[in-house]
Amino acid sequence: MTTPAVPTAPRIPEAVHRRRWAILGVLMLSLLIVVLDNSILNVAIKTISTPAPTGLGATQSELEWAINAYTLVFAGLLFSAGLLGDRIGRKKVLLGGLAVFGIGSALAAESGSPAQLIAFRALMALGAAFVMPATLAVLMNVFEREEQPKAIGIWAGGVGLAIAIGPITGGLLLAHFWWGSVFLINVPIVLLAFGLMMWLVPESRDPNPGRLDPVGVALSVVGLVLLVYGIIKGGELADFTDPTVLVTIGAGLAVLAAFVVFEKRSDHPSVDVGYFRNKVFSAAISVIALVFFALMGVTFFSVFYTQSVRGYSPLQTGLLLLPLAAAQLIFAPRARLVVDRIGVRATTTAAMLLLTATLAAFALLEADTPIWLLEVVFFCMGAGMAHIMTPTSVVIMQALPREKAGSASALSNTFRQVGGALGIAVLGSVLSTSYRDGIEGSLGTLPEGLRHTAGESIEATLGVAASLGDRGRALVGPADDAFLHAMHVTALCGAGVALVGAAVVAAFLPGRPKPVPADAEEEQPARTTS
Repeated sequence: MTTPAVPTAPRIPEAVHRRRWAILGVLMLSLLIVVLDNSILNVAIKTISTPAPTGLGATQSELEWAINAYTLVFAGLLFSAGLLGDRIGRKKVLLGGLAVFGIGSALAAESGSPAQLIAFRALMALGAAFVMPATLAVLMNVFEREEQPKAIGIWAGGVGLAIAIGPITGGLLLAHFWWGSVFLINVPIVLLAFGLMMWLVPESRDPNPGRLDPVGVALSVVGLVLLVYGIIKGGELADFTDPTVLVTIGAGLAVLAAFVVFEKRSDHPSVDVGYFRNKVFSAAISVIALVFFALMGVTFFSVFYTQSVRGYSPLQTGLLLLPLAAAQLIFAPRARLVVDRIGVRATTTAAMLLLTATLAAFALLEADTPIWLLEVVFFCMGAGMAHIMTPTSVVIMQALPREKAGSASALSNTFRQVGGALGIAVLGSVLSTSYRDGIEGSLGTLPEGLRHTAGESIEATLGVAASLGDRGRALVGPADDAFLHAMHVTALCGAGVALVGAAVVAAFLPGRPKPVPADAEEEQPARTTS
């Protein structure tokens, strides 16, 4: 006579399980403001670059820093934020992060100079760093393992929603209000998310949290800032052999190397190097970085293409991004079905090749290209991203125990943000250098002081042309031609990076999924309270 097997008890308390989808909605609202902020800013950068009182008169390098101040602080603090959430409770960290983000948004809206905007964007990043990893960590602690791919797919679809809402909202605000309204809009969303989170989201933490790593965090932030500053400065000077540029980039690489050595020897590293011994985990993390490297760089110049060259308004530019967002909304929640059918490797390899093709397609765009072709490119780009981000996110989050969800989420988001920051810096510098080389011959008639200013970006050239009146009209055509050539060069560089990503996933990600035995999961449940 055999004893009947005792059914495995669910690891999620029933009270939490019942409201898991409502909790996911609140988490997506929190995610929305973090992603919304960057997608709104992408539409507003042209307005911010115009002189006061319309904007702040920010140069291209200042615009790059307005974006990268956010991404660098965000990426540098994610590890500590994830560990802090694992230690003191993810709900507490989420609420604190939302509060700081809201305060930073209100201050950024009132910035009186590019320097102030950069500083307040860094404050916003401080809050966002505590929000982003906690959303995925909470998700992993309110859904059972079999529902996690579906939940992550919906979560990833929320990114697509933010991509759609951000530019359109930004365009509407810029059509009726001053540029600071694109930041002030975050405040009511923060208040709504804060109230719903207090009511719905359960507290959870790691029973065995790691210690904080202030030295590692400091090294990572300093190294990244030096590296990105050197790259942006090289693009600004159009000379990467300048001693200042070489020393800064070299110092950044040296500090990052010291960071890796320190983390290897530390008994409480913010980055557990042991995770990267898993080739699948390493490949998934690397691909996320490569995707955002290529994508953020291309997004940066596409706004200038649509607004400066094609003459579309910020609102129209936002509407042009709808196909990109719609594709993510449609495909991200369904990507898991494709993975179930053909496997992670085939899905992500095909998606990476599609993304490579769409990035390369920007090299075919001219000033008079039918705009519907750009819409097709954006839709295909969104479809490709949906079939990359969802499978790789699932691979990363399920590679570590549930209790380490904060660390896994932090790693994923850090590589995403670092990839994006380097993409803006490197591809932005390629764009800047190529543009200066292309426009230089047309600036010979300008006074020497104006010549350098006009060569910084297409917006700078058009600004100088406007100030010269009829004499400046002759600069508009050469400016468009120089920008289009620079855009083509930059797009092909981005496509090359995406092609490297395709090779990585084809080589290292797993094929068709194998059935998981019912008794395979022996993880300890996270301490979760309703």
